[in-house]
Amino acid sequence: MAVEKDNAEKSATVLPRFQKIVLGWDYFRLLKESAAKQKNTSLNKVKDSYLDVSDYMETYEPLLFEEVKAHIVQAKDEEETEWQKGGVVSCTEASEFHMVSMGVNEEFGRTVSENELLLLSSEKFQGGNTLPNAYAFALVEYRENQYDRVTLKLRTFLAGEIKHINAGKLESSTRLRKMLSALSADKAILWILKITSLSTIMREFIALRSISSLPFRDVILSAAEKSSYERDKNHAWHVSKPLMEFLENNHNPSQLEAIYAGLSRQTFVLIQGPPGTGKTQTILGLLSAILHAVPPSLRSKGSMSILRRRTELPMQDKYLNWGKSSPWLTSTNPRDLIMPVDGDDGFYPTSGNELKPEVVKSNRKYRVHVLVCAPSNSALDEIVLRVLNTGIRDENDHVYNPKIVRIGLKPHHSVQAVSMDYLVEQKLGSMDCTTAGTGKAALPDRDRIRASILDESAIVFSTLSFSGSSLFRRMNRIFDVVIIDEAAQAVEPATLVPLAHGCKQVYLVGDPVQLPATVISQTAQKFGYDMSLFKRFQMAGYPVQMLKTQYRMHPEIRNFPSKEFYSDSLDDGPYVGVHTVRPWHDYRCFGPFCFFDIDGVETQPSGSGSWVNLDEVEFTLVLYVKLASMFPDLKSSSQLAIISPYRHQVKLFREQFREKFGVNSDQMVDVNTIDGFQGREKDVAIFSCVRANTGKGIGFVSDFRRMNVGITRARSSIFVVGSASTLMQDKHWSSLVNSAKDRNCLFKVAKPYTTFFSESNMKSMEIVKEDISAMMEEVENLQETMLSNAVADGNPAGDADQAGQADDDVDMDGDGGGEED
Repeated sequence: MAVEKDNAEKSATVLPRFQKIVLGWDYFRLLKESAAKQKNTSLNKVKDSYLDVSDYMETYEPLLFEEVKAHIVQAKDEEETEWQKGGVVSCTEASEFHMVSMGVNEEFGRTVSENELLLLSSEKFQGGNTLPNAYAFALVEYRENQYDRVTLKLRTFLAGEIKHINAGKLESSTRLRKMLSALSADKAILWILKITSLSTIMREFIALRSISSLPFRDVILSAAEKSSYERDKNHAWHVSKPLMEFLENNHNPSQLEAIYAGLSRQTFVLIQGPPGTGKTQTILGLLSAILHAVPPSLRSKGSMSILRRRTELPMQDKYLNWGKSSPWLTSTNPRDLIMPVDGDDGFYPTSGNELKPEVVKSNRKYRVHVLVCAPSNSALDEIVLRVLNTGIRDENDHVYNPKIVRIGLKPHHSVQAVSMDYLVEQKLGSMDCTTAGTGKAALPDRDRIRASILDESAIVFSTLSFSGSSLFRRMNRIFDVVIIDEAAQAVEPATLVPLAHGCKQVYLVGDPVQLPATVISQTAQKFGYDMSLFKRFQMAGYPVQMLKTQYRMHPEIRNFPSKEFYSDSLDDGPYVGVHTVRPWHDYRCFGPFCFFDIDGVETQPSGSGSWVNLDEVEFTLVLYVKLASMFPDLKSSSQLAIISPYRHQVKLFREQFREKFGVNSDQMVDVNTIDGFQGREKDVAIFSCVRANTGKGIGFVSDFRRMNVGITRARSSIFVVGSASTLMQDKHWSSLVNSAKDRNCLFKVAKPYTTFFSESNMKSMEIVKEDISAMMEEVENLQETMLSNAVADGNPAGDADQAGQADDDVDMDGDGGGEED
């Protein structure tokens, strides 16, 4: 239970600091400072590397608290919850805090969860300039359900407010003294306002403050590996010949380099996966390799050493020894299915997810325990689904489904069978829940069952935040390897959360030139808090393995992002040009890449930071109707998407399509924000840019990472709709507009928009069939040349249907929210 003890001690020693700082804050002062956009001049900008832990903490801790403040303020702006009444049952002092028991009505109490931030007040605050006499924050420790009432156990800090984090000095507060008096009064009744949950950011704070105890602390601080990759090649883990042949035959050279880097045993391995380069496929190859590789210490003259076994005991003696070492074998202990983990007995949990060990005929002496994380549930479920569908390869190149578990909230229905809750219920159903000899029902310890499932699983899947939950504290096994997908979409403290489980190696897989981490605080963002650990390492010069062969997009779509964002290093997979040619490419205005220059008008809905452009909506509707009427296959949300950076523009699109096509319009077209489309793809994508002005700028549309994501969602055609003159205020958009001009695929469109798609105009834009045949032949010749070069370079993986192709489109979450100005 060493892992449980270490994590519990970290939480106990670190959390009080967080709680004192946050619980002492003045809620109404935070709102006032936010409205005034008051600047914090005491913050430090995120750097590429740090001298020591103190230097690191002085930068990240204040920025994290700025993010906490932003969450509190945002909760007030987004969701106006109603005040509730609560009766104080007791108030006691404990370790500088005051612990409050408060009775509330059942309906409200059941909506409150652990680590929820509440505001306690002597009076209901209705707005205006009059403030309550006594008010303070409270943090929910836990709740007790009792018939028609719920008792909340709350933590408050009433000794004063810490206004300057680094100084740590308490400043007295009249409101806090009055709150203590109110809580101490007999039968006190207070008003309660639910603010926001702090679970995620508290776990990030614990991880941040625990960095000094990490074995690779110096690597994180300096963003540099002590030993070089070349020197470590001699100490690389060994992969059996059959498995290595599979990896070489089913991965392209850049994917193989990433896998080799992982086997080299570098502490951190960074893998950059541009759009469509088979990032998930590379992760699957990594899982096969690291689960079945052998450390150098267990190799003998280049081959696996044979296990040395003692003389096998008769079965009767085996039962006798098993009985002595495992007295619970005849009882109901839920851990009775756990087998030794060192592999010497030949038992490995590789028989799927029925949680029964299977004898594996193998000389394998070592089996790592792997934790796979992602920032969001949807990104996590995509990997889980791929593992379930394709399995992984063992050292004999046999496909099997390893024992896995997906923990956390809201699992997609397609991965429900391996979710923790489902597996617990399955295990409970198979247990004899009676106490031996008494015939009485036994109450199974669900936490122990969960711990046993974690220990038994070869691979555990969790979001970054949930990997810091108390569920992990009861494990007997540490995680040897942590793989973090979409690592460039997570703030650095979030990335540190899963690293506290004693891992020896970390894989960061992502793309810093796609969507960044979501940071609520604009102040923290200006100081670089949205920079991921992946990006910081990359900027410090840490080696990055980049996947360079894309299997998703038509070459004309790939052309611009490759030049603009990836130093023109992306290649096309074999035959991807042929496989992405479509019938609508017969018309220049429906080619693989088109820019429709619209002189629209941008407007900002009242009380919103978002923007809309009704002209772009009108033109896009005309464009869609023409496409769908000429090519009915596109009349499907599985084929065509409309994306935009702004939520209100997305909302306007959905309203207009519903008005024109009825309630089933969402089955005809998939409309979402760019953020909601990360990791997904469609045959055709229409990108509405919205901004149209003179000299006012284009807001966060200028974020080149969103631009990159937006134009790489399409397989065969991307249609950009926007104001060319407005967008050219930004250097990246200027490059795109000029690229469209150079390739003769920029079209100036004026009202009425229907005339642009008139029969005569469409006829003039029709490409002569002979020209198409010549183009197809040229593409095929180019692809064959690339294939020949790949084979000559020793890469036999040349089929476009190979396992290294682009990740499949798995829509796990539907509507993802986009950032706004």
